[in-house]
Formats: sequence, C-alpha cells, structure tokens
Amino acid sequence: MRHRPLLALAALLVLPSGCGLTSGSPMTDDVEPGTIGRGRPLAGAHLTVTSKEFTEQLILGAIMGIAFQAAGADVLDRTGIQGSIGSREAVRNGDADAQFEYTGTGWITYLGNSRPITDPREQWEAVRDADLRNGLTWLPPSKLDNTYALAMNRAGFEKYRTKTLSEVAALSKKDPGAVTLCVEGEFANRADGLPGMEKAYGMSVPAKNVTQMDTGIIYTQVAKGSCTYGEVFTTDGRIRSMNLVVMADDKKFFPNYDATPVVNTATLKKWPAIASVIDPVTRKLDNTVAQTLNAKVDVDGEDPHQVALDWMKQEGFVR
Repeated sequence: MRHRPLLALAALLVLPSGCGLTSGSPMTDDVEPGTIGRGRPLAGAHLTVTSKEFTEQLILGAIMGIAFQAAGADVLDRTGIQGSIGSREAVRNGDADAQFEYTGTGWITYLGNSRPITDPREQWEAVRDADLRNGLTWLPPSKLDNTYALAMNRAGFEKYRTKTLSEVAALSKKDPGAVTLCVEGEFANRADGLPGMEKAYGMSVPAKNVTQMDTGIIYTQVAKGSCTYGEVFTTDGRIRSMNLVVMADDKKFFPNYDATPVVNTATLKKWPAIASVIDPVTRKLDNTVAQTLNAKVDVDGEDPHQVALDWMKQEGFVR
C-alpha cells in the first residue's frame, strides 16, 4: 500500500541513526511571495524537503518546497524516498527538515497503535502529542484524507443506488450476488481493511465474490463493471477521471489519513516562521484538490513538480 506499510514490517525494519540521504538537488523555482512568504521570513534558511515516492507525496513535497522558497529559503529537494520509514527517519534525525505525512500512518504504523481514533482532530492531537518525544512537530492538518473507500461506476450506481457502506451491506444481504469486490491482497487480509469493514458493517461477502488484484487494475475493472465495487484511495485522481462513485464510510470505520506538515522540532525552533508559511497552503488542501492534482500526473502525464507550481500560482500563494 502507498502510505500504510504493514506494522510488522515497520517494527522489523531498523535504520541506522543517519538515513544516508545523499541524493537531491536544489529547488530553483523562480517564485516570489504571493499571499504567503511576505517579508521573506525564511531568508537565510537552508531547508531540505522530503516525501515518499508516490504521486500525491511528490506533489505535496513540491508544494512545501515552493512555499519555503517564496519565503526566502534555499531548498534542497529530496522527495521521492521509497517507503514510509525512510522519509520519516530523515526528518526525525535531521537529514531532512520537513515533509507532509498522514495522521493514520503516524498513529498506527510509526507509533504502534492498533486502533485508530475516529475523530480526525483527536487523531491529529494524539499523534502530535506522542511524536514530540521523537523530535517531530505535527503542524495543523489539512482536510486531505487519503484513506480507503469502496467505489463503483456510474452504471452500477444507477442500478443499485447505494451511497454508503451501510447500504452496500444491506444490498449484500438482500442480493448476495450483486456485491462483487475488486481489492488488493493486503486490503483483503488487514484488520483495517476488508475483514474489519465486514465486521463493522455486518457484511458478509462470499469469497467467490472477492477478486484480488493490483491497485491500478482495480480502477479499470470497476470502471468497466467487472466488479460492482472496488477498493480505492479517496484522493486518487482516477476517481474523477473515470467518473466513479465513492461510498460514504457512514460508521467511520476506516482510519483518518489527513495530510499534515511534519517538521523536525529543532528546525522549527530555529525557523518558527515555517508554521505560518505553510499553514495557509495546508488549509487549502482537501480531497477535491488532491484528486484534481493527482489526475494531472497519473491520467494526463504531467510532471508532479510542475503541477504543484501551477497550483501554487493559481491559488495566489506565490508569484
């Protein structure tokens, strides 16, 4: 999965005190302050921005770096680190200064909790408070929640009219053959995936109705109607481009994965303006924005950094 590696893997993976980040290149965007960065409060700062390797993370990393540049900082781009652990360790040990991370990943994968906190604000507060001892500061979160969902194509929606997971559960009881699922192998076996969802909603989908496949194939199969419902990520650009209908998680089963700026605490103490520079940008991020930007990369083939730059200019954050 893109940002939620298995907890067991996280626990077994031991990294050296230095993450060994030797790659990276300076960000050289010709940007000036727009609605952020006025007075260039980060002038003189040398900041390293990092991210994981998937599309949304590359975009968010670029957005953060562009914001810091507009505020006067020299920024080193070390985005695109494979896996979750590497980018987090880089920020924790000072090889990097900041990244966008997800609250659910922090709470479950990094901090070792088995049960998510339903309320998104309380989830963020719990992660923020717990991670301070690790030298990491979680700034206020966005409304961009990259979590699990089930989605169906428009023809399926017109036929069955389900809008929530509770209605999918009801359909599975009324007409068991109607509910067929395309899911990842990991989702099919995780407690916060299909087994937990079925338990939470009183749903029982026969094994013969569940097909496991790679993430990218799920979207095309759902769009074609090969399965009634498919496992998706709520900020994936293919949801909009393929006109899929997402089922609401009305019982709030799936964890909150709200994208949040995470900064090395020592860096933030030295450059406290980081918080005020990035906050207006964070508040603008939501699932609609993420789906639109992700689609520009994954569907239209545009460059993630350019997509980020265009959006920052479009919103007036930078000039």
